[in-house]
Amino acid sequence: MSDQIKTVDAATVMGWLKDGSAVIVDVREPQEHRAGHIPGATLVPLSQFDPARVPDATGKHLVFHCQSGRRCGPASARMAAAGFSRDIHRLSGGMAAWMAASGPIER
Repeated sequence: MSDQIKTVDAATVMGWLKDGSAVIVDVREPQEHRAGHIPGATLVPLSQFDPARVPDATGKHLVFHCQSGRRCGPASARMAAAGFSRDIHRLSGGMAAWMAASGPIER
């Protein structure tokens, strides 16, 4: 994995959300996203992943998440391969870890 791709925990992402410094991208499938997601997350499913659909993260932390942390790895790698030049963050443990940390859920 590229040094550019970092793993980040739920508490850190919660802090970034609170201060408005994160762009969250959910790479799960639409039905998973509808069932509950991190507030403000943009859905860009791994099955149809296109880096051009990822929102502009200029000046913010770009965070990918999925259900368990596995699918955000390939999405992060594709984003890096497409030329994204700053750090890319993967939510360690995905939504399972987010919910275990009592992270807010939007439905």
